[in-house]
Amino acid sequence: MKFTDGQWLLQPGLTAHYAVEAYDIQAFDDRLVVLATTRPIKHRGDTLAGPVLTVTLSSPAEGVLRVSVAHYSDSEPPRLHVPMPGAGRPAVRIEQDDQTATLTSGAISVEVNKGEGWRLTFREGDRVLTRSDWRSLGYLQWGDRGNFVHEQLTLQVGENVYGLGERFTPWVKNGQVVENTNKDGGTACEQAYKSVPFYLSSRGYGVLVNEAGPVSFEVASEKTTRVQFSRAGESLDYCVIAGPTPKHVLQRLTALTGRAPLPPAWTFGLWLTTSFTTQYDEATATHFIDEMARRELPLSVFHFDCFWMREFQWCDFQWDPRGFPDPEGMLARLHAKGLKISLWINPYIAQKSPLFAEGQREGYFLKRQDPASKGLTWQTDLWQPGMAIVDFTNPAAVAWYQGHLRRLLAMGVDCFKTDFGERIPSEGVVYHDGSDPVEMHNLYALKYNEAVFELLREVRGPEEAVLFARSTYASGQRYPVHWGGDCWSNFESMAESLRGGLSLTSCGFAFWSHDIGGFEGKPPPAVYKRWIQFGLLSSHSRLHGSSFYRVPWLVDEESCDVLRAFTQLKHRLMPYLYAKAIEATETGVPVMRAMVVEHPDDPACAPLDRQYQLGESLLVAPVFTDSGEVDFYLPGTGTWTDLLSGEKRAGGRWLRETHGFLSLPLYVAPNTVLPWGADDQRPDYDYARGVVLRVFELADGARAGFTVPTVDGCIAARGEVRREGTQYTAVISEGRLHDWRLEVDGRRGPVQAGGDTARLDV
Repeated sequence: MKFTDGQWLLQPGLTAHYAVEAYDIQAFDDRLVVLATTRPIKHRGDTLAGPVLTVTLSSPAEGVLRVSVAHYSDSEPPRLHVPMPGAGRPAVRIEQDDQTATLTSGAISVEVNKGEGWRLTFREGDRVLTRSDWRSLGYLQWGDRGNFVHEQLTLQVGENVYGLGERFTPWVKNGQVVENTNKDGGTACEQAYKSVPFYLSSRGYGVLVNEAGPVSFEVASEKTTRVQFSRAGESLDYCVIAGPTPKHVLQRLTALTGRAPLPPAWTFGLWLTTSFTTQYDEATATHFIDEMARRELPLSVFHFDCFWMREFQWCDFQWDPRGFPDPEGMLARLHAKGLKISLWINPYIAQKSPLFAEGQREGYFLKRQDPASKGLTWQTDLWQPGMAIVDFTNPAAVAWYQGHLRRLLAMGVDCFKTDFGERIPSEGVVYHDGSDPVEMHNLYALKYNEAVFELLREVRGPEEAVLFARSTYASGQRYPVHWGGDCWSNFESMAESLRGGLSLTSCGFAFWSHDIGGFEGKPPPAVYKRWIQFGLLSSHSRLHGSSFYRVPWLVDEESCDVLRAFTQLKHRLMPYLYAKAIEATETGVPVMRAMVVEHPDDPACAPLDRQYQLGESLLVAPVFTDSGEVDFYLPGTGTWTDLLSGEKRAGGRWLRETHGFLSLPLYVAPNTVLPWGADDQRPDYDYARGVVLRVFELADGARAGFTVPTVDGCIAARGEVRREGTQYTAVISEGRLHDWRLEVDGRRGPVQAGGDTARLDV
């Protein structure tokens, strides 16, 4: 939201009160409390009338500083904030002299100027990260539009801003206006299913605005040298997070807001769905599954979308008997084929659903607020006619909703696609717990996913719980996996989906997926095949569409070859990918990484949004052209190796290549030991048996580590490979591998007696 009219003027009817002086500073054991006046105090008369702001500086976690700003302290309903399960009271250091007061938490400090001349300076060691400066912190009165609080933090020359949730707009957010409100807008606009009020700076720090309700960001778009964030009301809360690298920022952010649990290994295989409005029944689903097997196309999960239930009755959690007369028998038959089963659900109950009257009677839905109909169920026709919205702030409603899912799990369902959760009214409704509907709008998706995920943890166990979720909010990485929503079947939408994924993972989300081929429309063969490559080189991979089946033979025969090749490739990469997944749950650094996250010191990586890394060792550059031509950048000074062709390329330069549909730029970083799995038919197998440790461009005298996980998320073996001249030696320092080999430039070396060492002379 813009409050100014250019450099000098304000918007008509607006009165601004900016912090100009730290008049009084009180030091406590764990915080500084600053009385910030909005005019200079020259004499006693200046202390009368006019707003003052109370600014509290504290630390919820080491390396994180929190700034809480309040005008009136008791004029708002109870506030809702970003869930912070990792918050605590770390040791801080407070120092004062005549000019400044400083609070330090770990590597980060905030310095307050005493007296006239408002300034908060955030430092990491001696390095200035950002500042709240002249006319940065403001309280604004805007007539009938209400009151607002804003902060503006400085940007340095060349500094880029990333993140702010799953944003499909340009990857670098400088120049954009970003509204932090979840909406069901698809991928082709500025709206987001997954708002996260966090931005990551290219200078190695982050800012989390600790608000549940709407926050408006002006990213170098109102003041070109500042990021402004504002909310309606009397207060504002934010945290500045230290680096010094983007990875360190994400580690601190997720330590505070929670880290993703590890999804089961089977979820990393290929998911196939019925698609949305297509005609299907048990025979259709079985035909697709059997045809995939006949064509030797490995499949791990089959998903039934909305119409597994009868039309007009979503959700009643009952199989439509016209297409699925024997659901338990069908699920058993599909399990016998080695598949896991996913079902579509949403948090809405249609008026025609038999559950509507029960939920209405028991008070399980959001209620209307207007006096004439207070206490009645809030209803809408936008989606399912007459639908109500389950109130997840009501523990009884949560138990009721979970009870219906529990019955489906007992029947043999393995997981759920938790769709929707964005079309939640922000006014005119009453929650069971009295929450402000404006504040609860974004958090609703979080509570919805939490209810389903916690049931899965209870019934299936922590090691098997997984969702496929569309909407979420900050800290939602705790309930994986998430996918990118409704995209079109063209290259432009494929590229915007990647931008959304890079933006979300740069907010601490470890796992992310998207609809292979696009959701809306029938994908042209080139788009479909290129999206297969992108999809199978994402953490999670799903074929899904709206009105067109996404099975490859309906596109063309070559699509079957492409799907087979890249599904098998992903299975071979599972020892590496699952190790990166485990690492993500332990550190908060995502599996998919923007180039700037992995290479913050290479300025060429700062704007890159058409390529990414899987962990630190694999670089992926999807192809977005009919011709197969692709431009991409290899960072660093070493030599990269094309995993598919073996061709070697020097880093630190741009390349242009043309690829057929069975290849794309997929490069292995120098000094890499890549565990190569023995099974290309499934994602969940014994990674330690038959694994090949493939060594790529290890420098003479250097060492490179490797980790091979187990399928249940433990570590099978760790070790390192070292090179001395032409001799390579692999040594297992922890755990054990079976029937393993060492490979350098296509040559494989024998394992010595005892099984923990291999040597190869190249």
